[in-house]
Amino acid sequence: MVGGNSHPLNLQKLSLNTIVIDAGHGGHDPGCISHGKDVYEKDICLKIAKKLGAKLKDSMPGIKVIYTRTTDRFVPLWQRAAIANTNNADLFISVHCNAHKESALHGTETYVMGLNMSQGNLEVSKRENNAIVLEEDYKENEEYNGFDPDSEEGHIILSLYQNAYRSQSLTLASTFQKTVEKKRIRKNLGVKEAGFVVLWKTAMPSILVETGFLTNPAEKAYLISPTGQNKIAQSIYESVVEYKSKLEK
Repeated sequence: MVGGNSHPLNLQKLSLNTIVIDAGHGGHDPGCISHGKDVYEKDICLKIAKKLGAKLKDSMPGIKVIYTRTTDRFVPLWQRAAIANTNNADLFISVHCNAHKESALHGTETYVMGLNMSQGNLEVSKRENNAIVLEEDYKENEEYNGFDPDSEEGHIILSLYQNAYRSQSLTLASTFQKTVEKKRIRKNLGVKEAGFVVLWKTAMPSILVETGFLTNPAEKAYLISPTGQNKIAQSIYESVVEYKSKLEK
C-alpha cells in the first residue's frame, strides 16, 4: 500500500526564496518518444528547464534556483522530491512533455496532486510514474511504501494523498494555464488532478507541467525549436512572478 508524507510541513510559507526545477526523465529513461521516433521527452524537458532557470536567475536575483538534473542522467523519482525537501524549497516545478495514441491531440496542461481524476488523467500519471520501474531497487525502497506501478489501484490510491499545499499549487497551475491561453502559446487544456510519485512527497507547492504533445507533428516541431522552448519557459517564468506577487501581498 502507499504511505503518507513523512516530511515536516511548513504551511506558513508566504515568501518565495528557493525554487526547484525538475526536468523529467533522463539517462536510461527517455520518457515519451516523438512522432517520427527521433525526439525524446527527456531532452526537451532539460532544455526548457534550463531556459526557465536562466530567466529566474537573471530577473529575480534574490531567488535561489536548484535543478534536479542539469545533464542527461537518471534521477530516481523519490530523489527529486528529496532534493526539494532537503533544500527547504518554496516551489517545485516538474517539466514534462505529453504523448497520446491520437496524434491530433495538442495543447498544454498542468497537474497537481488531487482527487478529481478522469481516465485520461490516470493514463498520464501511469505513464509518468512508470519511470519508477527503471530503478533497480524500487520494490524494496521504503520511500515508495510498497507503491505498485503495475496496479491501477495503486495510482488511484496515490491520488488520494491530497497535497497540503494544494490550494497554492492550484493557484500557480491556473496562472500558468491562463498565461498560455492569453499569449496564445499553446491550446489551454486546463488544470488537472492526478497521483504523481514525483509530487507525492514534496513538502511545498508543486506542479507538473505537460508542455505539449510530442506525438503531434506540429507540436513536436514547436517543442524542439528554441523559439517554442523559450516561449514555454517564459510563460512559466511569468506565472512564477505573478504567483510570487500574490503570495507575498
